[in-house]
Amino acid sequence: MTVQDIKDRLPEYAKDLKLNLGAISSASELTPAQAWGSALAAAIAARHPATLRAIATDAAQHLDEAGLRGAKAAAAIMGMNNVYYRFTHFVDDAYASLPARLRMQVIGNPGVERVDFELWCLAASAVNGCGKCMDAHERQASGAGLSQTAVQDVIRIAAIVHGVAQTLAAEDALAEVGVS
Repeated sequence: MTVQDIKDRLPEYAKDLKLNLGAISSASELTPAQAWGSALAAAIAARHPATLRAIATDAAQHLDEAGLRGAKAAAAIMGMNNVYYRFTHFVDDAYASLPARLRMQVIGNPGVERVDFELWCLAASAVNGCGKCMDAHERQASGAGLSQTAVQDVIRIAAIVHGVAQTLAAEDALAEVGVS
């Protein structure tokens, strides 16, 4: 399954998503690895198997083994961190001053360019809705010299992938009960 296959599966009411999927390969200020790693991290975070399979198939053409591993690691660590740091953001400030006591060694040594890993963490954090993590990873990306346009491209990719995953998951569920 490829991105073209999921474009073909999208219903007419989601035509905008179909058209927007081209943003992955046309991100103006991202390298192909940055764009496809962001899409892969977002697809993992979005948790829809068909969307993930399609994005992973196309991403494998643009990411080497280390890049694939890095994007998956970014989604994995953000799956944990986004829950924890979203909690500290929304609840009493006293929790924010406590040590997290969560192992996060992959952040210190992701095995890929640090800025790429930060972008992939940003994409997963956007899908998972953790403002604290988005702030932190946006600061790191900007501090590494990336423009606001590049950061916006990552968020755009994450938003599109999430919208596609959500739509296809809904279509799958509706099909099971005979509603189309």
